[in-house]
Amino acid sequence: MSDLLIHNARIRTMDPANPMADWLLCRNGRVVALGLGHPPEMAEMIDAGGRLVLPGFQDAHIHLLSGGTDLATAAQLYEVADEAALLEALSAHARAKPDLPVILGAGWQPGIFGDHNLTAALLDRAVPDRPVVIFDSSYHNACLNSRALEIAGIGADTADPPNGHILRDAGGRATGMLHEEAIPWATARLPQLTEAHLMQGLMTGQAHANAHGLTGVLDPKITATEAALYGRAAREGALSLRVAGAALVTEADTPETALARLTALRAGHPGPEFHVHSAKFFMDGVFENRTAALLADYADAPGNAPCMFGADQTAALFTALDAARFAIHVHAIGDAATRRAIAGLEAARAANGPWPAQHQLAHLQLVDPADHARLAGLATANIQPLWARRDPVVPDIALDMIGPSRLGDTYAFRKMLDAGADWCLSSDWPVSTLNPFEIIETAVTRQARRVEGPKPPFLPDQALTVQECVLGYTTHAARACWREGFTGMLRPGFSADLIVLDRDIFTCPADEISATEVLLTLFRGFVVHSSPRLT
Repeated sequence: MSDLLIHNARIRTMDPANPMADWLLCRNGRVVALGLGHPPEMAEMIDAGGRLVLPGFQDAHIHLLSGGTDLATAAQLYEVADEAALLEALSAHARAKPDLPVILGAGWQPGIFGDHNLTAALLDRAVPDRPVVIFDSSYHNACLNSRALEIAGIGADTADPPNGHILRDAGGRATGMLHEEAIPWATARLPQLTEAHLMQGLMTGQAHANAHGLTGVLDPKITATEAALYGRAAREGALSLRVAGAALVTEADTPETALARLTALRAGHPGPEFHVHSAKFFMDGVFENRTAALLADYADAPGNAPCMFGADQTAALFTALDAARFAIHVHAIGDAATRRAIAGLEAARAANGPWPAQHQLAHLQLVDPADHARLAGLATANIQPLWARRDPVVPDIALDMIGPSRLGDTYAFRKMLDAGADWCLSSDWPVSTLNPFEIIETAVTRQARRVEGPKPPFLPDQALTVQECVLGYTTHAARACWREGFTGMLRPGFSADLIVLDRDIFTCPADEISATEVLLTLFRGFVVHSSPRLT
């Protein structure tokens, strides 16, 4: 590779030893020099036009393969607001995709649709003759049409799988709606997308990520399918970003089965472009289907939900995996799930001693104040600030379930950071946008974007600063992805992963950050995204 010089730039390196530069020289995919003032002359030069340059962003909780596959193969239902629009979207998608073995839809909104109005009979009106599966925006709920129920073998006497629920009507018949682990249990019995579909999805997803400044990700749900596709792309040199993986551990696992599977995945995918370094646990579900595990009953009605792993099983699995030097990556929505995960990590540390594991608790929607300080030095708060707002359109049914007495503990990011917790930012795409600048704006304003007609800020005292957000997408995210030794900042010897932005997000009005455009993305010194506006 020839030398490449980025000049006429305002470079924030995120390197505390050398925080600012005017130009950067990369060679063979690495940064070799940075400087102030007049740059050296090079054959290949990119004029940044005085714009802000940052290290490439890294998203430490993103379902890249499945999100890209949805973009390439699924009807997009995120903006659908009524039954007629839903049926038209599915009918049009089925007509446009005659080759797909199953008709997929992604993103229907709880609060508009749900157990009360989404059924197989409804979906049959759009597509009666081919199997249909449509996922909600959280991916913790899905509805199947009658053909899909038939192929999956779901009948009146079909028992719920562990940690899953098949919704039934008063007569005991499956309505088509599935919750949690009933979804993969059922979809595994349906016709599958081909490897070509999945590879197309991966290429679509990473191009979408590159266009928004992402040069590294952590996929928090690695199964054999994801491992095979990411591994193939890495071997073929087809990745335009780095992928870290957290391999799924389920309630059916023992320490022995989990260790055997994850050890094989780690050995088979050592990196650096794709590596498996973590174990993923779903400790609970989501509020939208009342599977978030809380310390006290839901506020709107009696009842609660259990954690998906028992206390003894959690401690045993965490301890065994921690001893084998796997990071633990936990989905925790409710305060009981967070407490169970913290207790498991404390048990692992007591047994194995501390090490730089970068254990992570993701989401942390509701956390009891007594547990904020327990995070410090134990686990990174892997947060998705886009959710910390009042949605202008979709009713937030979770707030009624949480209730006014616990409202102040909802997405309480400032309390966590002030208590000493480490943090990184992420999107959970395709649950919501992967655009880091929409997410950063919401972290700072605690509101929806100006163009959406925002409601009043949601707990504005829990806002983050722009600096904290950029750290959360660069140095902190690199640490969470186990690649802080060569990514996350712009420093000689580090990978030449960088982005050029059309505005300075540190100085522009906070409610304009979401409009930021990435004009250039470099990955290992190669241009993987370029806008015509960079002139």
